[in-house]
Amino acid sequence: MFKIANTNWDEWKKTLAQAVEFAGELGISREQIVNLAQQAGDVLAQSVPPANPEQKVLKELWDAAGTEERHVLANLMTKLTSKNKY
Repeated sequence: MFKIANTNWDEWKKTLAQAVEFAGELGISREQIVNLAQQAGDVLAQSVPPANPEQKVLKELWDAAGTEERHVLANLMTKLTSKNKY
C-alpha cells in the first residue's frame, strides 16, 4: 500500500502524507498518529538505510534525539506532510 523507502524526498513526503490522511480518515487521533509515526521512525532508523540526503539528515537527527525529541520530530514530520497542518 505505502512505500517505506523512496529515493525521492518529495515522493517520500507524499507517501507519509497519504498514510497520515488515511489514519485520520480511520478516526485515529492526532496524538495516536504521532505516536505511530514515532514507532515507525524507530523501526525505520534501525532497519532501513536512508535513500536520499534528506532521509540521512532525518536519521542522524533521530539517532541523536532522546525519546521526547523523537516525539517532536515525529510530530513535525506528520505536520510537514499533513494537509490539515494541525
